[in-house]
Amino acid sequence: MDSDPGSGGHYFTAQPGVPSSPQTVAVVLPDLELALETDRGVFSGKHLDPGTRQLLQVAPSPPPRGNLLDLGTGYGPIAVTLARRSPGAVVWAVDVNQRALELLRRNVDRAGVTNVVPARPEDVPQEVTFRAIYSNPPVRVGKASLHEMLERWLGRLDPDGRCFLVVHKNLGSDSLARWLDERGFTTRRLASKKGYRILEVTPGTGLH
Repeated sequence: MDSDPGSGGHYFTAQPGVPSSPQTVAVVLPDLELALETDRGVFSGKHLDPGTRQLLQVAPSPPPRGNLLDLGTGYGPIAVTLARRSPGAVVWAVDVNQRALELLRRNVDRAGVTNVVPARPEDVPQEVTFRAIYSNPPVRVGKASLHEMLERWLGRLDPDGRCFLVVHKNLGSDSLARWLDERGFTTRRLASKKGYRILEVTPGTGLH
């Protein structure tokens, strides 16, 4: 989640410290078009982040059933797209940013989807596991916090589940892939375009 740090303030805090200034962003993909509300203090509040666009265009379609996770959902472009593409699945859209979650709730209504669950990390029941995870992760939280977050949620993948991450090469995508492999996950690069690496991560022998 980090080629564009957003529109003022740290988007990875619970309460953004910048004034609200709402606007609308167009999300145009080969299979759908969305108009989503954004704001200052959330990630990439002025436009669809190019890394997110790459993830949504390159990563495989989500499973048609089961629980899916959008980790670091922001105002919800990934979550709403997953919900549109897999209306029979449940999309858990997780973020610590309360302004982002409120935007997400409005965008779910705007898009007419009913299978998105906005949630803070602590609100996701421990027994919920995921068929797939999609994330543009907040690398600017720092390496230790990023690693802790990824290990926590990757540990909740189903045994045959897959995680898809987009990280720019200048923000540590290759070192992140090596760290994931060292932790026992299986990581491969699906694509690299305009500096963005799309990584597929599977449980392997990873710590759970």
